[in-house]
Amino acid sequence: MSKSAKSDPAADPLIPLFKSIGLSQAKAQEAVKSPKSAAILKDIIEKHSLLSRGLDEKQAGLVVTLAVTLAKSEGVGEQERQYVISRIADGKLKSVDQVTAAVKYAETHKVPIDGGEFDKECGIDFTITPAELHEQVTKYITTNALPGWASLGPTISALKGTPELRWANPLDVKNAVDKMFTETFGPKEASKPKGKEPKKDAKHAPAKGKASEATVEDSAAARKSVFEEGFLGQLHKPGENPQINPRLREAHLAATGGNVWTRFPPEPNGYLHIGHSKAIFVNFGYAAYHGGKCYLRYDDTNPEKEEARYFESILEMVRWLGFEPWKITYSSDYFSELYGLAVELIKRDKAYVCHCTQEEIKADRGEKRGQPRPCIHRNRPISESLTEFEAMKNGKYRPKEANLRMKQDLEDGNPQMWDLTAYRVLETPHHRTHDKWKIYPTYDFTHCLVDSFENISHSLCTTEFIASRQSYEWLCDAVEVYKPRQSEYGRLNLEGTIMSKRKIAALVDNGHVSGWDDPRLYTLIALRRRGVPPGAIISFVSTLGVSTAASNIEIARFEQTVRQYLEGTAPRLLMVLHPLKVTIENLPEDYVLMVEKPLHPKVPELGTSKIPFTRTIYIEADDFRLEDSKDYFRLAPGKTVGLFGAPYPITYVSHKTDPTTGEVMELVCKLENDGTAKKPKAFIQWVAEHAPSGSPVRVDETRIFHRLFKSDRPTGDAADIQPNSLEVVKGALVEVGFWPLAKLSIENARKEAKARTEKAHKENAMDEKPDDDTPHVTSEQLVGKECVRFQGLRVAYVALDKDARVACLDEPANVPAARKQGDYLILNRIVSLKEDSGKAA
Repeated sequence: MSKSAKSDPAADPLIPLFKSIGLSQAKAQEAVKSPKSAAILKDIIEKHSLLSRGLDEKQAGLVVTLAVTLAKSEGVGEQERQYVISRIADGKLKSVDQVTAAVKYAETHKVPIDGGEFDKECGIDFTITPAELHEQVTKYITTNALPGWASLGPTISALKGTPELRWANPLDVKNAVDKMFTETFGPKEASKPKGKEPKKDAKHAPAKGKASEATVEDSAAARKSVFEEGFLGQLHKPGENPQINPRLREAHLAATGGNVWTRFPPEPNGYLHIGHSKAIFVNFGYAAYHGGKCYLRYDDTNPEKEEARYFESILEMVRWLGFEPWKITYSSDYFSELYGLAVELIKRDKAYVCHCTQEEIKADRGEKRGQPRPCIHRNRPISESLTEFEAMKNGKYRPKEANLRMKQDLEDGNPQMWDLTAYRVLETPHHRTHDKWKIYPTYDFTHCLVDSFENISHSLCTTEFIASRQSYEWLCDAVEVYKPRQSEYGRLNLEGTIMSKRKIAALVDNGHVSGWDDPRLYTLIALRRRGVPPGAIISFVSTLGVSTAASNIEIARFEQTVRQYLEGTAPRLLMVLHPLKVTIENLPEDYVLMVEKPLHPKVPELGTSKIPFTRTIYIEADDFRLEDSKDYFRLAPGKTVGLFGAPYPITYVSHKTDPTTGEVMELVCKLENDGTAKKPKAFIQWVAEHAPSGSPVRVDETRIFHRLFKSDRPTGDAADIQPNSLEVVKGALVEVGFWPLAKLSIENARKEAKARTEKAHKENAMDEKPDDDTPHVTSEQLVGKECVRFQGLRVAYVALDKDARVACLDEPANVPAARKQGDYLILNRIVSLKEDSGKAA
């Protein structure tokens, strides 16, 4: 792009070329903004004779979509590109989603392309009759134990994600589900709780973004097929995993009663991220679906990297996502038993003490040659290894001077069988056992044995541990203990972000983000702070399914799930991000009308709020322009516009400008209250000035988060960081209904958290630990300021930030909510109302 074109996009020489295929001036200008996609679009136009194709504006727009998608794609050849272009030109590919699917198909399929398969994958000429749609919906609802109308949203999302309905009209799907729910559960009104107290509960539940069991249970019930189909549906039944001795199986079944027992075993050396939400969902969800039990087990065998904050955060995030551990345990609970089995392994001549250096061990394990060789200590006498192992335990050796290694099978082709380390010397005090131990077991030694101790029926982990399954089973059999079955599923990855603890730590240390909970990150504490409801995360994970393939998902898909979840649950308040003052000249100075408006037009259970309408109001600055046009329906000279919830529209009269900048500072309008005005074509949000009622609520900071990285597969390099990923808007205004909503949200969150925590202590085996070095299950873990979330009408979904100061949230219930001295309001944008393509690229 030339220098003049950069200063004036309309002057770019590519604009005429792009317009020649049917793009409007605005669309052509937009298309030149990305040099890479613009170059591809130019190439497409010139090489494929698009000027002679007679494309309409919609088809031209799809060609632009194709260029943008190709700019992010790899491996689409020229002939495959030609095929996709031809399907756009002949009117077969009709939507952005279809073009995106076509590019993905072309990445893995070369010409000659199977037209029938291509059409099926891209939804070309997709048709489904009302009877067929009804059949699909009926089949889903009858095969899943849905609890009622609470599962409506998750059911619609799940059906849209099925291959059979991927290309169905979303409105048709929704209507079919609504009809079936009405037939199954009765009218929606009849399903509402009756009475004063239940009505209050129904009113507050969605508003506070509830993170409790009900949310997760509804979601799990609506999507339980993930536990009975595919990878999880094919898992063995308890007791079917083979044992070296039948008595081990019998003892296991006696302990579990033949039920499913699983565990979530995180290392307490960092904060959990979005990928862990899948592991939590799989382990806790699979056990719950089968009426079993799930441990939260900290794999605390490396005191050099473990910190108390990680222990606490892990428990908090598991519970925040809606799950309650049956027991909270630690690998360190079993240090004595593990040591005893290590001694037994030596006695069976299946382990030996090695004094090689780290470099020698790596060489022996074939690091450079690809083939292992025996360690010089491998055949030392058993008695000698027992003596040396005792010396290791008693502190005779410093780190790396001695290791206990398993004597496995060097002839095996699996490196996990090449004499793995079982114990090493560490001098760092342990978080729980302090200075008691000088030696610590490795993951490879600990994990399978603790699974055995805890009678785990299904040891579920991600596919990077496939090779470890052989050593897992070898060790259990070597010491003749119960052998759980390890099964591996694909991990969850989000494109456009990083999950490496090391790389996130570097971002924090270098000041690129404010901390591990910076809302631009995808750690769970960051997503919570941003205001993402836990139920939305569970909904997202459950719709992805579970298989052995890794899930590499675009951020846009995750955000769309959050958006859909909030659409039906978040109350709506009038909000103006960039206020422009409006004086209504035909209203008196003291005029005030209290307007009652619903908090959600489609969810009456959320209740209403009362707001003032006065002579002075504020509208969004973008809702007024001096230059009118035929396709512009908001406020402009000579135009009338409606105000959401207000009794009458307003008409522009005049405006005032800043004498220095020429910027419009104030509008003068008149209220069309004489009954002669036509119904306006557009309605805009507004907030009134009315000091007696505390209106408007002034927001000190509204933080808008854009993608942190430029690329879809970031490495964490500073050069890949978006320079303006955090946008802070000061001075936004919100209707006065914010105060009672905020207070009620927190009050109800606390009530529910208390009840849920009491239930967890009563029903589960989470005994309190005798010391203060371990986290406890408390109601405070479930309550944060992010519970205050709402949709700023026509603006975004937002939530209160943890650093906001709102004194009324801690006042008694009978004290009216209002702004107090010292309050400082910070709102975080959870997600935009529709996909934000402006800064996500």
